[in-house]
Amino acid sequence: MAEQTTTHYPDDEIDLRELFATLWRGKWIIILFTIVFAAVGVFYALSQPNIYQANALLAPAQNEGGSRISGQLSGLASLAGVNLGGGGSANKTVLAKETLQSRAFLTDFIHRHELAVPLMATKAWNMANESWVINQKAYNPEANEWLENEDGKALKPTDWDLVKAFRQLLNLSENKETGMVTISIKSLSPVAAKDWLDKLVQDINEHMRAQDVQEAEASIAYLEDKLRETNIAGMQQVFYQLIETETRTVMLANAQREYIFKTVDPAVVPQEKSEPKRALIVILAVMLGGMLGVFGVFVGAFVRNSRNPNKA
Repeated sequence: MAEQTTTHYPDDEIDLRELFATLWRGKWIIILFTIVFAAVGVFYALSQPNIYQANALLAPAQNEGGSRISGQLSGLASLAGVNLGGGGSANKTVLAKETLQSRAFLTDFIHRHELAVPLMATKAWNMANESWVINQKAYNPEANEWLENEDGKALKPTDWDLVKAFRQLLNLSENKETGMVTISIKSLSPVAAKDWLDKLVQDINEHMRAQDVQEAEASIAYLEDKLRETNIAGMQQVFYQLIETETRTVMLANAQREYIFKTVDPAVVPQEKSEPKRALIVILAVMLGGMLGVFGVFVGAFVRNSRNPNKA
């Protein structure tokens, strides 16, 4: 057993020397692979356009007055068959975040602000002229129309395509400890990134405000109908209180400029790109080239040894 052990280790040492010898013999192949991949990595990195990211820090807007009143009258409202909500600002914030990323809201947002062409038919942003560089193979800016491909298929994007493209640029994160929400938007244009983000925050506030006002006004109309139908003094008093509550909800909603999200740190036009990481791309290309070169050397050595099994 001892002899087998002593003869095993020299074999391992010989294999290790063979390994380095094989690498040394194939050093020019490894260097060639590394140089080629490095050149390709540099070309690819330089060909990628700069992408800019605008950020905004938001805080949930507190509206404790309406929530407190709704809680006091929730029992009376249930008797009248009216739902006053009572979810509070926390639930409204959660709903607003989900709405912000919903397909319906983003579709309406893209069409309202005419973002289809900047999203789907641009190649770059001209810093000197502050204008989009249009991909004229997909869109004709003079005729304001989308073109067709060689197969005659229209290149006009669907709502599904638009929302998918916009979601790739949009990022929303929340600090669980503070409740602060950070919204980020990426774009080829630093000006567009800031502009889109400002409009997005404004639109979600207006969307949630309009939704709450509409629900409150519908409740008021329903309560006024019930008020006219009853002659019971006690029930009339209940309806008056509920109508007052819903009216106050409408007034508070219309009085608040930032209804759901209050801007703590507004978006600014970014002056530095966020992507691409060109140095990282080149480093990864060099590493990949080196690994493929080493792999190629070992494969070549294996093939040669297979053809000459008796070679010392």
